[in-house]
Amino acid sequence: MSLETPAERLRRWRLLLGPSAEDVAELGDDDQRRDGALTGLYGGGSERGAGLGASTPQLHRWLGDVRKYFPTSVVQVMQRDAVEKLGLRQLLLEPELLESVEPDVNLVSTLLQLSRAIPARTRDTAKAVVRKVVEDIEKRLKDRLVEAVRGAVDRSRRTRRPQLQDVDWASTIKANLKNYQPQHKTVIVEDLIGHRRRSRTAAMRDVILLVDQSGSMADSLVHAAVLGSALASIRSISTRLVVFDTEVADLTDQLSDPVDLLFSAQLGGGTDINRAVAYAQTQVRRPTDTVIVILSDLYEGGSEAELQRRVRELVASGVTVVNLLALSDSGTPAYDHELAAKLSALGAPAFACTPDKFPELLAAALRKDDLTQWAESEGIATGR
Repeated sequence: MSLETPAERLRRWRLLLGPSAEDVAELGDDDQRRDGALTGLYGGGSERGAGLGASTPQLHRWLGDVRKYFPTSVVQVMQRDAVEKLGLRQLLLEPELLESVEPDVNLVSTLLQLSRAIPARTRDTAKAVVRKVVEDIEKRLKDRLVEAVRGAVDRSRRTRRPQLQDVDWASTIKANLKNYQPQHKTVIVEDLIGHRRRSRTAAMRDVILLVDQSGSMADSLVHAAVLGSALASIRSISTRLVVFDTEVADLTDQLSDPVDLLFSAQLGGGTDINRAVAYAQTQVRRPTDTVIVILSDLYEGGSEAELQRRVRELVASGVTVVNLLALSDSGTPAYDHELAAKLSALGAPAFACTPDKFPELLAAALRKDDLTQWAESEGIATGR
């Protein structure tokens, strides 16, 4: 492990403090470009404030320097700060600028909130940015989700005449240990143990995703669209995705393309969770085989009393109801603690969940495990 030299330490302090500390250390050409990029966004001391100017070419150069001189994780933070601190939302609607930006979920959230204002000439570029992020999420999560869900649902009952792909090898070996042949160091298998698959022509479980599309839930909506699309590819699951604010929109027919689905959503506006749950009730065909996931921070603008009544009815009928306060990597958001506790007491636990944990969460819900215990075993704080 190399120790930092005094000169390197001074260099880092100079970059941290900005041009107001220019006598601390002399910067090389690359460091001067780094310093300029930081100063353009965060300012350089008491004499200069932050500002990238209104010029598109100037911003384009700044984006290029940021991507060249900083790692991706830092680039994404600086881009987000630029959009929020300096009011650059309109400039991000320029196709040339979008091509220079490092795509991430936060940028996608911004684009979706601006989707109604994006001009036609920029829309294709915006969709390309969104698609790259969607594909990155799919690569990270789709296989895990499909495997977890199939493991929880696809196998229905034990059989001693399973097909080869359905053999439970651990159980089979255990059941045949009495037939171990020491001289051959092998087990003679007389009984195969496995699971008989139900017909794939009919779904075995129903999953209804109710997604709050208020602005604060933008990151969660992005992940929900990708995960919902992955679920829709599993024939043993019937997946429905519904977005809501004060209105309810069933976007199930767009699950084949999560990018188009996201651009169909309308981020912002009020929240009527009760109305969304009322719609979900009309879609329940087989209560004991149905999981409803309410993805919302639970700031209810509709009737809390009616919402609690509907959740109570759903749980009593055998439906598994889960309240996800967030589905993002940014942690638990602000949420209505009182309503979360009331719904949890009705048998509909409430907690935030990272996208990486969602496959295991859904598998646990489909198995009808105790979700509160599951959350506690995973170190996830419940909203109770």
